[in-house]
Amino acid sequence: MADHNDLGKLGEEMATAWLRQQGFIILHRNWRYSYFEIDIIAQKTGVLHIIEVKTGWFTRAGHPEQHVSRKKFKRLQRATDQFLFLNPGHSWVQYDILAITLMKGREAEYFMLEDVFL
Repeated sequence: MADHNDLGKLGEEMATAWLRQQGFIILHRNWRYSYFEIDIIAQKTGVLHIIEVKTGWFTRAGHPEQHVSRKKFKRLQRATDQFLFLNPGHSWVQYDILAITLMKGREAEYFMLEDVFL
């Protein structure tokens, strides 16, 4: 498996644990339909959270959350539309990006962009 795939899996594991600590209930991880995927679907205080997880090593060149493009966001919206079609009954839906920055010798930094729309 490629290094970026391993980093992605690690990030999703870390994200799941962090989200639970923040009071989220994890409903699905890596939910797929056709070629669409949602990293994490969670719920908190009556809101369905569609969460894109981005993990990366600290560099001065940028932050992990900067790697969510409009194209990626549109695919996330299409996946969400399909999820909601198959799982009706959610009144409030919110898109979030959880960025995890890894640093050698230090604890990871978590940065959650909430209610994102690109």
